[in-house]
Amino acid sequence: MKKVVMTLAFALALTGVHAQTEKNNSFNKWSIDLGAGFNKPQRPFSNGYVTDVISPWTGDLGVRYMLNNKFGLKVDFGYNSFTAKDNSFDFDSKYYRLDLQAVANLGRIMNFETWTNRIGLLGHAGFGLAQLTSDNFKEDDRMGNFIAGLTGQIRLSDRVALTGDFSTILNASQDHTFNGTPIAGARGFSGLVFNGTVGLNVYLGKNAKHADWTVISNENSDTSFLEKKISDLEAQIKKITATKEVIVEKQANHAQPSENDLIKKMINDKYYSVYFDFNKTIPIENSTAAIDVVLTYLRKNPSASLDLIGYADQVGKAEYNEKLSHARATNVKTIFEKAGIDSSRLNVVSNGADTSIQKDSNEARRLARRVTFIVK
Repeated sequence: MKKVVMTLAFALALTGVHAQTEKNNSFNKWSIDLGAGFNKPQRPFSNGYVTDVISPWTGDLGVRYMLNNKFGLKVDFGYNSFTAKDNSFDFDSKYYRLDLQAVANLGRIMNFETWTNRIGLLGHAGFGLAQLTSDNFKEDDRMGNFIAGLTGQIRLSDRVALTGDFSTILNASQDHTFNGTPIAGARGFSGLVFNGTVGLNVYLGKNAKHADWTVISNENSDTSFLEKKISDLEAQIKKITATKEVIVEKQANHAQPSENDLIKKMINDKYYSVYFDFNKTIPIENSTAAIDVVLTYLRKNPSASLDLIGYADQVGKAEYNEKLSHARATNVKTIFEKAGIDSSRLNVVSNGADTSIQKDSNEARRLARRVTFIVK
């Protein structure tokens, strides 16, 4: 019976830890990216021709597919209008491009989730084809191009993010200036345009989150804390088994440790813990089983009291983590009070950041965000 209880306790702890990451393995991959704003063509220009410092109009429409939560591809179509400034010779040119770009989710690569779940950053770069038309020449000027840029993101919901993009475009084999004058022998990357747009990412798919905002645990992340739990459990199981054999063989009349005592020891050894998401004070759904075990023990042992010990991970300032750990323990105390446990039996302890768990590992930080118990 005791071995079964120990095994179930381990399964509960393992489920509580992995529940925070496994749900994140399913995410949406497709999005439509829209943007509109301004441009500044830098070169080439003929003398006497110039645009405004910030020149409208620019438009961008893209379709993006993320291979995982860090890397993807997108195809996008862009439009630029180049017109004369007041003191310039008159011209009106249109620039169209179609590009295939690689996308890197820099927000996930640089672990933005350790300090925000609302701000993101994408990097993108690729090659494509472009066309320049102007009222100053008849035949369209077709060229190749290279584009690279950064896109800042603010997540408005699981379906929409506000974006701000800055991109640089280099044109190869551009035979005309942006004002429409022919260029002799322009073979290299002679054209240069800067674009700035504001827009939206519209996420498609049936899952709750898009890859842009999904955190997936590193398979090689630190698991020493969990491995220690497994080792301790195995040692206790062996110890209990050995003790039982000795009792049966040599001390048949000696009372064995009760199941009640075993549950108390497991609670005090932190095998029943309540876990929290980053910067949250409400327990995750899978922690309810641990709360039920402790609550059942308190009901069966009305003379017992309980310390509720709150922890945070090491991200953030010490003062903030102290308040966060206190709020977590207080919320768990409230759950017990609502279940009928007198508040005089419950004592909140705020331990702040758990420095025994590595700060650099996503998995370890998930284990640190918890409330543990001491039965007295």
